[in-house]
Amino acid sequence: MANPTAEPACIALIVAAGRGTRLGGPVPKQYRDLGGAPVLRRTLEIFASHPRIDAIRVVTGADDETHYSAATAGLALLPPVVGGATRQASVLNGLESLAAMPPAKVLIHDAARPFATADLIDDLIAALDDAPGAIAAVPVVDTLWRAADGNLDALVPREHLWRAQTPQAFRYADILAAHRKAAGQALTDDAAVLRAAGGIVAVVEASEANFKITTEVDLMRASVQRQSAQADLRVGTGFDVHRLGPGDGVWLCGVKLPFDQALVGHSDADVAIHALVDAILGALGDGDIGSHFPPSDMRWRGAASSQFLRHAKSLVAARGGAIRHVDVTIVCERPKIGPHRAALRTSLAQLLELPEGRVSVKATTTEGLGFTGRGEGIAAQAAATIALPFESSFT
Repeated sequence: MANPTAEPACIALIVAAGRGTRLGGPVPKQYRDLGGAPVLRRTLEIFASHPRIDAIRVVTGADDETHYSAATAGLALLPPVVGGATRQASVLNGLESLAAMPPAKVLIHDAARPFATADLIDDLIAALDDAPGAIAAVPVVDTLWRAADGNLDALVPREHLWRAQTPQAFRYADILAAHRKAAGQALTDDAAVLRAAGGIVAVVEASEANFKITTEVDLMRASVQRQSAQADLRVGTGFDVHRLGPGDGVWLCGVKLPFDQALVGHSDADVAIHALVDAILGALGDGDIGSHFPPSDMRWRGAASSQFLRHAKSLVAARGGAIRHVDVTIVCERPKIGPHRAALRTSLAQLLELPEGRVSVKATTTEGLGFTGRGEGIAAQAAATIALPFESSFT
């Protein structure tokens, strides 16, 4: 995503105010789990990683603050806006909220459609060079019948018929004016709103994979589709060492442990995170921590190693992948890691946005042997398992 503080050329408006009554369950469907994260977050990650999206605004339900905050933690988003009684009213609320910093273009997308692709977003934005609106859609391929009283009545020609999806892309000024004019009507989607105002809407062919989660079966299908798309499993390993010197604590896994010494390094010398970053980069085949954060660069002097880990995580997300599991082993005589192991594990899980069941932190000693046995330093080794889409496997 481009810099959200710059003058926006294209903003994504994600509609997440619906209740999802057909799916049921204790929370609205956009907050249901999909592969370890809420559906809404999976959708937002697509737009957040796209270089032509300058900012993202989510339209939420009035009572969704807690769910929304948990689902979007760590993402750079515009403040959310509360939706209305209908989808059309919710979109209008979202569009009006952008009037103070009007973008040239806006993409309107359903939160419960978590499989839009970067290529589809590119094609929709490009279509706005020739028309004020463009929609993602798939051509109808099945035979269509009209039925009456439970019996076939008439065959409906399927030529020139399309099933609409989102994202739907618009020149901002045109769709805002159209929505203001249509306020209070019951139009089916935003393309219908622009058409009612006389605007031309182009069709961009999409994929059946870009479906909307509506029922429990859809959610199961989404889970299978996500797992299938990320079937290229990779494992990387990392190893790091830092010596001990004067200080009042050591940083491990993003937590400062009280100690009568400190680890010495260009950054905060968090040996456990450094090993883990190298493991993730190794799984990606993307160099090592030194190539991304060279010690010669003064920007990283004393820096928190947590930002190195977030960077590695973002590289996985940019490839359409996910971190599945990490395992860190800390090697030292002192400080004793056992009393702090749960806190270290929790810290890594939070930094990586993973369930704690997918994070392992262990500790061992070298029985008094070597530099760790003599208390001269601390070592760490790590392994990371990531899943990438097959199309990313050869890039």
